[in-house]
Amino acid sequence: MTALSNRKIMSLSFKDDVYICDIAIKKSYLVECSNYFFVLQHRNAEEEAKLPFFIRTETTDFYIIHIEISLIKFKDFLTGSDITDFSIVRVIDNEEKRSRVRSNYDYIEFLKIPLTGTHVLYPATTRKGNLSFYFREAFLYSKFEEVEITNDGILNVFGVFQNIGLMVGKNAKYMLLITSNINNDEIYVPIKLTTLAEDKYGNYVWYSSLKQNGYYAQVNLKQYFSLGKMQYLKFHLLMEHEVNEEIMAVQSNRIKINHLNKVYPLKRKFKCGRSVVQVICKPTKKSKYFSLSMGEYRFFISFLKRVKQKWINIRRSGKLLQIYKSAFYVCGKVLPVDKNLVIFESFHGKQFSDNPRAIYEYMRKHNRNLDLVWSADRRHINNFENKDIKYVRRFSVKWLLQMARANYWITNARLPLWIPKPKHTIYLQTWHGTPLKRLAADMEEVHMPGTNTSKYKENFAREAGKWDYLISPNAYSTEIFKRAFCYNKEIIESGYPRNDYLYNNNDLSEAARLKKGLEIDENKKVILYAPTWRDNQFYRKGKYRFDLEFDLKKLKEAFGHTHVIVLRLHYLVSEQIDINDYKGFVYDLSKHEDIRELYLISDLLITDYSSVFFDYANLKRPMLFFVYDIEEYRDTLRGFYFNFEEKAPGPLVKTTDEIIYEIQKLEQNGFNRNENYQEFLERFCYLEDGNATKRVVQKLFE
Repeated sequence: MTALSNRKIMSLSFKDDVYICDIAIKKSYLVECSNYFFVLQHRNAEEEAKLPFFIRTETTDFYIIHIEISLIKFKDFLTGSDITDFSIVRVIDNEEKRSRVRSNYDYIEFLKIPLTGTHVLYPATTRKGNLSFYFREAFLYSKFEEVEITNDGILNVFGVFQNIGLMVGKNAKYMLLITSNINNDEIYVPIKLTTLAEDKYGNYVWYSSLKQNGYYAQVNLKQYFSLGKMQYLKFHLLMEHEVNEEIMAVQSNRIKINHLNKVYPLKRKFKCGRSVVQVICKPTKKSKYFSLSMGEYRFFISFLKRVKQKWINIRRSGKLLQIYKSAFYVCGKVLPVDKNLVIFESFHGKQFSDNPRAIYEYMRKHNRNLDLVWSADRRHINNFENKDIKYVRRFSVKWLLQMARANYWITNARLPLWIPKPKHTIYLQTWHGTPLKRLAADMEEVHMPGTNTSKYKENFAREAGKWDYLISPNAYSTEIFKRAFCYNKEIIESGYPRNDYLYNNNDLSEAARLKKGLEIDENKKVILYAPTWRDNQFYRKGKYRFDLEFDLKKLKEAFGHTHVIVLRLHYLVSEQIDINDYKGFVYDLSKHEDIRELYLISDLLITDYSSVFFDYANLKRPMLFFVYDIEEYRDTLRGFYFNFEEKAPGPLVKTTDEIIYEIQKLEQNGFNRNENYQEFLERFCYLEDGNATKRVVQKLFE
């Protein structure tokens, strides 16, 4: 029996209009569950359908779950979306934890069913190795079963194809289409159709329907040998046939390869004059397309590549992390403290921004005799380069040594829980917002990936226990922070240092300078849209999904001549919003290093439940709250600390038409702060005066 793997299908077949599937589920995976079930769910949508299942058998460690997906029952659901995902849902502490069922990379794509005159339904392996069902237009599909390279430089391929659902005319013939990255030439290689041998392929569930669809081809690779630039070849299958006396052509996507039957990469070296050419065949990492590369072989370069890959493998292994943790702990114990070293970090090393930036700039300006160093995520180094900023790459050896010796840590978000704080280090947590939505221990349920409610709260409290000081912008926040973070040390109730910039730079000339730098028309008003993230909309841990819910076309029609829209998504959101159709009207500045500059250029803020409006209110400018999902957010995801619907310092809107109406009303009548706005300023912004940073630094260092 093939080794079992948790949540991975063992087999998938199709018979009598039913997909029949067996899945291995580890028993320990279900220990904490009060219930579990399997669902089909439309991609990027909430619609789902529960699947009937039973335990067919079990081993010492695994249950073998049997599931039958009948087209009679589920056809309408499977054809209701282009992509339908397959998941297991576990109920733990009354919370639903959803995990994808994984594919076994077998020939499941061949289990296609023609459902209409033009479309087919079929299971497939996603780029992440999961199992999904696709409903798409019929297409030509091909896969190489075997690949070999002879000593003469001949590539022999043995493949199988499927054209189910396609209209095939007269005199159909097939050939390989090969393209190169070096030029635009297309090479056509004839293939020989063959019957697939039963002794090799008879065990596959698709064998009886495709046994006549085998083929064999030879490609002379020597014609592609070219020294210098590395050459990559892509392979497609091409079908030419006659329809109404016209020659029509149908091309497949890139040909995939059966990577289960042979160890890849397959490498061969060939003499080419005085040099050596190396040919490498392998499946691509995620999609398993057949990849063939060739180029001049140089031993030293090849050696360095192997060393680099081994180092990458070591870095990704759990052993190295354990060594790193131990080294951090030891260094913090034995290395002497550097009393002048201060480490700053903003949003996990992604930005040079927020409260840590304000403190850094104040300390630098006032010539304090300290070594100020920023912790920078290696993927975001560009945010720190060319700024005359001293930085160290996060999680590097140098970072470890400096963190272990630093006298001060100043950060605005939680550090990884495994990092031990040395006794000599003073840890200032600035945090990054006045709380509207419930935090940490105050959350009734946690819907984030990779954790559950009790674990999240426990880990938050453990991290907060390391803080020596916590900044609070007002008395309201102080009370919440103490309770939600389970924090019992000193709180610096000073206002937020980052807001000093809004008081000290709030003039028309500065706004004009910033607009010019961002290539925004100085004569147009700026609408800043800065929403928060949704706990339950994610791709994976730390990567959250976000959908733009208002109609940009309508907004452009209404305000395209007088306004521009600036998008600023939350730093946890990984989405790339497509704004190609709205150039000159919509600017995606989500990666702009600091939102404070976007506040300054904006004439109106549109947000939802993000804490940005607590900061923006210091400018005393108008705000709208686009709360299309307020019932779910309030009652299910987070909940609020005060009656937001009654006390918000601006109108609450749920549709694009309502947004347009409120902006037009603002343009006609001007902005006058109402009673809610004034009460809001008095409750939340009373400490903000442009000197919050000074108060924090004096407390921390004097």
